[in-house]
Amino acid sequence: MKNLSKYIDHTLLKADATLQEIEVLCQEAKKYNFCSVCVNSSYAKDAFSFLDGSDIKLCCVVGFPLGAMSSVAKACEAKKAIEDGASEIDMVINVGYLKSKLMQRVKQDIELLRSTCRGVTLKVILETALLNKDEIKEVCQICKDIKVDFVKTSTGFSSRGASIEDVKIMKSVVGDAVRIKASGGIRSYEDAINMINAGASRLGASSGVAIIQGSVAKDSY
Repeated sequence: MKNLSKYIDHTLLKADATLQEIEVLCQEAKKYNFCSVCVNSSYAKDAFSFLDGSDIKLCCVVGFPLGAMSSVAKACEAKKAIEDGASEIDMVINVGYLKSKLMQRVKQDIELLRSTCRGVTLKVILETALLNKDEIKEVCQICKDIKVDFVKTSTGFSSRGASIEDVKIMKSVVGDAVRIKASGGIRSYEDAINMINAGASRLGASSGVAIIQGSVAKDSY
């Protein structure tokens, strides 16, 4: 597929990621011309420096991986990441609120991040592994109404990552109004193409190099 690299957010989010590994991630992103690198916010300033001189975007996760902290804490994390160079923010929703049917709280949580990320791409992580079909649809409709930039399947740290069915359900609600990022468990070129064909326009993967090279990674965010 032409320009597949530009679908990929080259990702390193493990708890024991070192500064040296972040630097390698950024070097790989520049070599393979990925869309962005996706890192924890503590490494935002470092990654931004490593990407200097390139057009690779810096993406930071916020409220990761549980999404269960206060909305204010998420907003503060996002604000600092943006100050440190992030042009994209991937926030995790409060899954517990959604499971409790506290839809106004779910909405307010996302709205605060939307207002914090003015001029910055906001992706909303649903953690689809923990949701049923109706819950996925409900939160996608909220995201569509709020006009976020992307809805995203997964953190990659739950019981499973993205599935084709997840992406299709999300697409059925948001249509072309909101883009879709599939993440978690995308290990091969075939996985990537299948997600794109299902409706994803961005892919989160720690296996970006393997995907581009046509091999299969053993592990993947």
